[in-house]
Amino acid sequence: MKEVVVLSGKGGTGKTSLVASFAALAQSKVLVDCDVDAADLYLLLDPHPSLSQRERVRERHEFWSGQVAFIDKEKCTECGLCQEVCRFGAIKDYFVDEISCEGCGLCSQVCLVDAITMPPSMAGHWFISETSYGRLVHARLGIAQENSGKLVTLVRNNAKLVAEGQNLDYIISDGPPGIGCPVIASLSGASLALLVTEPTLSGIHDLERVIGVCRHFGIPTLVCINKYDINEENSYRIENYCYKEGIEIAAKIPFDNVVTEAIVQGLPVIEYCHNSVTTEIRKLWQFILGTLDGR
Repeated sequence: MKEVVVLSGKGGTGKTSLVASFAALAQSKVLVDCDVDAADLYLLLDPHPSLSQRERVRERHEFWSGQVAFIDKEKCTECGLCQEVCRFGAIKDYFVDEISCEGCGLCSQVCLVDAITMPPSMAGHWFISETSYGRLVHARLGIAQENSGKLVTLVRNNAKLVAEGQNLDYIISDGPPGIGCPVIASLSGASLALLVTEPTLSGIHDLERVIGVCRHFGIPTLVCINKYDINEENSYRIENYCYKEGIEIAAKIPFDNVVTEAIVQGLPVIEYCHNSVTTEIRKLWQFILGTLDGR
């Protein structure tokens, strides 16, 4: 199978809306939401109305990652050493604040009576759900939990297992914003990266950064300028930059309020109406398929 990862460098560029429309257009695919810190693709891809809640969520699994200090009150002598060495202020009155604890383990190392242990922490859950547009692998990271790169890798690997088990041709991934660990985890080994940007100064800057990440990992890259007509001068700057860097502009999608209206209705815009926006999205998906077939 071939994997398309949709990235944006920054939030709010319309990445998830495009992935939802691809889900409606594509055949023989599995979907995966790699933005585990704020997974919202499941909200937009209307769960299959004919199925019960149990049938919609086919699988639910715990995600264990990291560790949090635990103080055994029966062993603790309340010497105060652990509170002194904790740089995060996570230990107060010999109780551990799980949200403040960074799991560094220093307190357990300095404890003279071995009263502090570092048990693993349940950091969230991951799911395989049935939507109106096919299987979706997604996750929910717990409050104040980290290690999202590991969770991204986990959902991607299980999406590949679903694709292999059903003999599907494509994996379509909604990637996280930025250029950090979750982006690297969602990008490595992908067949193609579609970078969604907007014609703002921050959009241009972040596009340049995420292009650098894609090049580092040798991932073929396409660029989509969303809402290109809100500032055509900046759109020209993006086109000129991509031309110099040898990167193709796959689509220029105009601004239209129907995208927001579709989100409110819980529908991909491609299913909500037919206008210039949806026409460009259809062309974009065909462009992506042509690029993948040419590789």
